[in-house]
Amino acid sequence: MAGKSDHAVDISKAMVVEPVALGDMLVIAPICITIIAGALLLMFRKNISLHPTLAFLALAGLVVSNSALVMRIMDTGPITMTMGRWLPPFGISFSVDLLGATLTLIASVVALAVSIYAAIDIDKVGRRYGFYPFLMLLMTGVSGAFLTGDIFNLYVWFEVLLISSFGLIVLGSEKVQLDGAVKYALLNLIATTLFLVATGYLYGTLGTLNMADITIKVSKLDDTAPINTIAALYALAFAMKAAAFPVNFWLPASYHTPRIVVSAVFAGLLTKVGVYALLRTLVMIMPAARDQYADILLFVAIFTMLAGVLGALAQNDVRRLLGYLVISGIGSMMAGVALGEQLGLSGAILYAIHSIIVMTGLYLALGVVMRLSGGRYNLAELGGAYQASSYLSAIFIVLAFAVAGLPPFSGFWPKVMLVSAALDAEQNLLAGVILLAGLLTSIAIFRVWAHAFWRSGPIGTPDGNDGPALEPVARSDRWSLYLPVTVLTGIVIALGVWPEPVFQVAGSSALGLIHPGDYLSSVFGGAR
Repeated sequence: MAGKSDHAVDISKAMVVEPVALGDMLVIAPICITIIAGALLLMFRKNISLHPTLAFLALAGLVVSNSALVMRIMDTGPITMTMGRWLPPFGISFSVDLLGATLTLIASVVALAVSIYAAIDIDKVGRRYGFYPFLMLLMTGVSGAFLTGDIFNLYVWFEVLLISSFGLIVLGSEKVQLDGAVKYALLNLIATTLFLVATGYLYGTLGTLNMADITIKVSKLDDTAPINTIAALYALAFAMKAAAFPVNFWLPASYHTPRIVVSAVFAGLLTKVGVYALLRTLVMIMPAARDQYADILLFVAIFTMLAGVLGALAQNDVRRLLGYLVISGIGSMMAGVALGEQLGLSGAILYAIHSIIVMTGLYLALGVVMRLSGGRYNLAELGGAYQASSYLSAIFIVLAFAVAGLPPFSGFWPKVMLVSAALDAEQNLLAGVILLAGLLTSIAIFRVWAHAFWRSGPIGTPDGNDGPALEPVARSDRWSLYLPVTVLTGIVIALGVWPEPVFQVAGSSALGLIHPGDYLSSVFGGAR
């Protein structure tokens, strides 16, 4: 019969024994805040008038929490928090470096902007169908993907993203929305399945799912064939998530169907999670495989930029046009992944930060234009918006300059960095395509501005007098519609004229991917 042992068991080599520092709890705060807020919103499902206020408070708290997380990481370096007290790689870890924390912060800022805009754009039916709970669930998935240190949990957060985004895209239950949702869900399910297959193969090969542990074990492998296969599967899966060529066709087929505020948050966030996953897996975890596939990635980057911007030029539906510009931007980020050195990666990270903000802002600004125009979104039917709102015209043209990569706004600097990195690597064709894509993007987006703002009325009404009158935005709605667009435009200007802080963040993040020593130390050296 087993008796009571007199010997104390030393669990310090197997389990976390030290209490977690209060500041390190910021690592899981985004998950806690969004899940609790989502639960509260469901509890108040019969009082939907409270939803905008609750969502605003939760997302404002998320911005504050993520700002504190970025400052803590800049002060202490990467942070790892392990669940269940089992030491890594056995315990599930949240490992956050500057890249993950910065993207989480930017994501929370645009989500806050979207929540304010949605107070007007989402009607009672949309709230009753769960817009705000789905938005919180979406932010749970986005935050989890940027913060996790476990590759299988990255898959889980992608699933959370897919479920919540599917819920958001079908709000309204219109036929076109259901059609777009089917295309969106089908292609993303294929990508998720590839992700799961690759993860299973990886676990069978290395026996671990912890990203830091995988990085170490991959660097010691003699036979790289299995890792090259896994890297190819990951590259295909995440390229599909990011809407890179040639697996990009799901995006323009679906992003124009939901409410404009939903399209805004999708355009800002979803594809960037795919790019982040590419950076984390190919650059940090499997750099040798990335080197081997560099030429393929270069091909993908070039054709993604061209396919996106040529698609944008061919569109008269402004919502589809912006969808193609999202794709073109993904090509620029893929160029950084293909180049693989610090300057190119810094450009890709800076472009991701810029693109999250500017694409969300453009969609929200377009939403105001459509509201002025009575819901019209065809270029031929737009016109006269300058007379209706010269302020909106100025905001739109700033965002247009930024998305085209023109100075002095946020899109200029990442373009400069990517072109410089391409020339340094003697990839002159890539540098030329980046510049060409910028030129064609300028034509595409200023075509929108010329039709919607410069023309005094729709095509067929030369002086604009015969066109349908624009509907002014109600005074009570102006704050909710204009404030988010104004703030995002202000960030675009600030990043353009004062880029040094974000240069440092992008450079440090890129260096952390290439030399992940601090990241690995946070997992194994200072596991708590």
